[in-house]
Amino acid sequence: MTAFSLEPAQLAWCAELRTLAAERLRPLADKGEPGHVNRALVAELGSLGLLGRLFTSGALDLCLMRESLAYACTEAETALALQGLGAHPVHAHGTQEQRARWLPRVADGTAIAAFALSEPGAGSDAAALELRAEPELRGEPESRAEPESPRGEGPPAAPALAAAPDGPARWRLTGEKCWISNAPEADFYTVFARTAPGAGARGVTAFLVPADRPGLTGRGLDMLSPHPIGALDFDAVPVTADDVLGAVDRGFRVAMGTLNLFRPSVGAFAVGMAQAALDATLAHTAGRDAFGGKLRDLQAVSHQVAEMALRTEAARLMVHAAASAHDADAPDVPGRSAMAKLLATETAQYVVDAAVQLHGARALQRGHLLEHLYREVRAPRIYEGASEVQRGIIAKELYARQEAR
Repeated sequence: MTAFSLEPAQLAWCAELRTLAAERLRPLADKGEPGHVNRALVAELGSLGLLGRLFTSGALDLCLMRESLAYACTEAETALALQGLGAHPVHAHGTQEQRARWLPRVADGTAIAAFALSEPGAGSDAAALELRAEPELRGEPESRAEPESPRGEGPPAAPALAAAPDGPARWRLTGEKCWISNAPEADFYTVFARTAPGAGARGVTAFLVPADRPGLTGRGLDMLSPHPIGALDFDAVPVTADDVLGAVDRGFRVAMGTLNLFRPSVGAFAVGMAQAALDATLAHTAGRDAFGGKLRDLQAVSHQVAEMALRTEAARLMVHAAASAHDADAPDVPGRSAMAKLLATETAQYVVDAAVQLHGARALQRGHLLEHLYREVRAPRIYEGASEVQRGIIAKELYARQEAR
């Protein structure tokens, strides 16, 4: 298999996923409440075995899943992706106990995961995050006031907080996270906090933080998004060495490793939306009467459709190439991932916008496929690294390669 063609079995699987998304997932998505976790939808993804595949598949399979689901049900695609984004650090860097506790529940859809990296002042510049993990020294109090949990279930029991005899193995998280998908309704968060002040990317640690930890509260944000996005407040939230993902002060590697895997698949999500918009446009322009013929007979229309198809296929090929490079552990994965996300998300914006233009006013009606896609397609150009950030990554990789010659 090459990056430029798929095996018949893969093509058949993609077709099956599109059918499942339309027949089993779309009805559940339609019953969901915008801005809140659709637990019934997540549970169905688990029962279909798709969430479990997040931990057994490579980057290319992840891309195929996301593109196929996005084509017929963007809400199902996003629910699957967020489970993967929040839980992948646990799968890749967690202890045996962390994995045993959370991954089976993520796989069956009974636990909601979230990836908590962004902050009000540290979005694109993730290395500038300010959430503090302050070491708890011997002699400090072993408990503090316990506010309501972020899910409103009352004050949970606090863990023991005695300091380890060989040094501070316990911390208190203080600060804020913002723009966090699935917050404040997730059951656990992969949280990135500063353990070494002034050390930039080298002083960040990843923690697995259950939502019921005392001092952790959250609030939803009213966003242009069908899934929940919120802010989290950390008021001396207790964490211990048992909550660390990977190594202390090496959490930025956890974050970047996760993003390098998921960035091409963000592109796949975008390609799925672009393909849905393109197919809708083909059907509309072939059947719409205009100026004594069909809309497709107008050269300006047919050339526009050809351009939409050209860009969509180019984006798909770049996504597949980046995913294949990740699966092959190639050295240029960061640059390829950035290129794939950049091209695919910008392409999807172009294709959906062109599709709306060719459909006319009907595409602006609430509930129309293109009205839905027009709202959905904007955010991927920002999250997991805005387009401008991706260009910076690409340039950095190019100059590093040039200097190494």
